[in-house]
Amino acid sequence: MPDLRTRSAGAKVTEKEYAQIEKLAEARGLNVGEWCREVLLTELEQGEAPSAETILTEVLAVRMLLLNTQAALLRGETMSTEQMQKLIERVEREKFRKLAERVEEQQTARKKPQREESSGNGKR
Repeated sequence: MPDLRTRSAGAKVTEKEYAQIEKLAEARGLNVGEWCREVLLTELEQGEAPSAETILTEVLAVRMLLLNTQAALLRGETMSTEQMQKLIERVEREKFRKLAERVEEQQTARKKPQREESSGNGKR
């Protein structure tokens, strides 16, 4: 026997937000309640949202891929499937290294003001 749905999960939204939700639901052939339920359960199945570092890593990878392909195109070059695959593999290798560099830069930048304040001799 399937579990009975006895609990409700809801949220207040503006008229504009509701219209957007309604449009999305209709596009999927669902009413608003069914659509909301589907979205909530999908989120539960997927578990935790990706971390900021994961998102940044992927953004950096896409940026590297875009800049490299754009540079080749601006030079009038074309890329073969093999060249593109090699570029993608290189980007995959580099993205984690670049992320580590960015995180280290951010940590260093955050620590500098603290060091300057704490290294003072008390004179102003």
